[in-house]
Amino acid sequence: FFTINEAHCIALFTGLRKDLQKLSLGTYFAQVAELISQEDLPNPELQSLLLNCLFALSKLNEPEEKVKAVFELRSAVLAGYMPDLFGCHVCGSQTPDKFDISEGLLECTRCRNLGGGIRMPVTPAILEAMRYICLCDPKRLFGFQVGEGTLEQLGQLSEAYLTTQLERGFSALDFYKSLLIQ
Repeated sequence: FFTINEAHCIALFTGLRKDLQKLSLGTYFAQVAELISQEDLPNPELQSLLLNCLFALSKLNEPEEKVKAVFELRSAVLAGYMPDLFGCHVCGSQTPDKFDISEGLLECTRCRNLGGGIRMPVTPAILEAMRYICLCDPKRLFGFQVGEGTLEQLGQLSEAYLTTQLERGFSALDFYKSLLIQ
C-alpha cells in the first residue's frame, strides 16, 4: 500500500473553473486519459498531452473544437490507434476523399465500395491537419490553422474515430454536447 501524506498544487487551471463548457471538456479529457492509461505504468506523453490541452483551454484561449480534436487524435495515437494517413489503403492514390473510422484507413472514390465500415468525408485540409496532429512534435500540437468549417469537420471525425476505437462513449462528452445545444 502507498500512503500520500502531502501534496502541492502545481497548476489550478482557473480558466476551466469559470466556464462550465471548458470544465466539462476537461472532464472528458480526464475520462479518456483514465481509460487509456494503465495502473502503475507511467505515461509521460499522455500526461503531457492532458496538461497541455487543459492549459490551452484555460490560458491560451484556443478554440474548444481545436483543442478537442487535438486531444482526441493524439490520445488515439498514444493508445496505439495510429491511423494510416498516407494515401488510399487499396490503390495508394494520394487524393483520398473518405476516412474509414473503424479501420483508420483512407479511401479514394474508385475504391470506396470494396468493404464495410463507416466512412466520413475527408478534405485535403482535414487530412493535412490530421497528419500534423498525429506526427508533430508534442510541443507544437496547436501550431496549425484551419478554417472554421474544416475545424468542425475535423472535430466530428476525431471524436468518431476515438470513440469507435475505444468502443465506448463518455458521459462528460455527452454533457459537453448538451451545453452546446442550449
